[in-house]
Amino acid sequence: MSQDFYEILGVSRDASEDEIKEAYREKAREYHPDVSDDPDAEEKFKQAKKAKEVLTDEEKRQMYDQMGHERFEQAEKRGGAGGGGRGGMGGDPFGGGAGGFDMQDIFDQFFGGGGRGGRGGSRRRQGQDLQTRLEIDLEEAYNGATKQLNVTRPEACDDCDGAGHPPGADSETCPECNGQGQTTQVQQTPMGRVQQTTTCRRCDGEGTLYDETCSTCRGNGVVQNDASLEIEVPAGIANGQTLRMGREGAPGENGGPNGDLLIEVSVRDHPDFERDGDDLQHQQAISFPQAVFGDTITVPTLDGEVEVDVPSGTQSGEVFRLEGKGMPRLQRRGHGDLYVQVQVVTPDSLNTEQKEALEQFAEAGGEEVDVEEGFFEKLKNSL
Repeated sequence: MSQDFYEILGVSRDASEDEIKEAYREKAREYHPDVSDDPDAEEKFKQAKKAKEVLTDEEKRQMYDQMGHERFEQAEKRGGAGGGGRGGMGGDPFGGGAGGFDMQDIFDQFFGGGGRGGRGGSRRRQGQDLQTRLEIDLEEAYNGATKQLNVTRPEACDDCDGAGHPPGADSETCPECNGQGQTTQVQQTPMGRVQQTTTCRRCDGEGTLYDETCSTCRGNGVVQNDASLEIEVPAGIANGQTLRMGREGAPGENGGPNGDLLIEVSVRDHPDFERDGDDLQHQQAISFPQAVFGDTITVPTLDGEVEVDVPSGTQSGEVFRLEGKGMPRLQRRGHGDLYVQVQVVTPDSLNTEQKEALEQFAEAGGEEVDVEEGFFEKLKNSL
């Protein structure tokens, strides 16, 4: 079985067009025959190019996701037969001309639409994709989580099985379209005769009229229902990224497959960490003596506390990098880093012994400073 296009580029199935293009550029740099020593570089380069061409074309990508890799490749070969090799690695599986073919013919062939006749002449159509949002904590984004998702979505009516009419309703062939589900109009224009085919308005493309409509769905074949779904949130997911649940969207038309459910993930702000890609940032307070003499401090991470050595003479605002203590890299190995910025905190009030000690400290440095009248202000400015 051939490796599918997502695996070839190393991207997820919900990758954006920009992510796909960036992945292709990386593969092109790696496997371009002029620069790569890989004996299979030319073939890998061609595969990456073909994957990019399909996955950055909205219509082709939708068909690829519906059909799967093997059937898509078969359909491409059918389109290339007798067409000057358009089914090759650089061909267009949905192109017109000598080697092209109609996308709906392929859809009907592989998904049982029965050609253009079908049910009353109507085509099977995939349902619409639905969208919703999911809020998670940073800890859940770090570890991954299984979440319950409650959505209200259209579903096929159980009482009429999505038909829009009772099972025993009397029917007749639509006289407007003669059961074809479509009407054709021919117009004469300065450029010649133009033929336009549209869905029949009287039967809504069914090709058949019924004397009753379903009382539950009022003839629509669809009702709004509440659904509880379980979604796996992968470790490393970022704010604003989208998860896809296949076939959990709106029902298709004329027996077509359901659409997908797209879940936009929102990661809540965290009191201790700020996120920058796969890296995390944290501010840690330390005392003046710790900064002067050095110390070992305890720093929180999303995987428990760790100890960090603060060397003597550390300045306020200095940053320490904790390698591998950041966020997991989504669908890649390893973690980002945690950057800890220390802030030296000066006390608001002092007892007598502390005042005397700091006055001695100032005098030892050749400074004449009144502790109560500005030593700490000067100290803050000097750090």
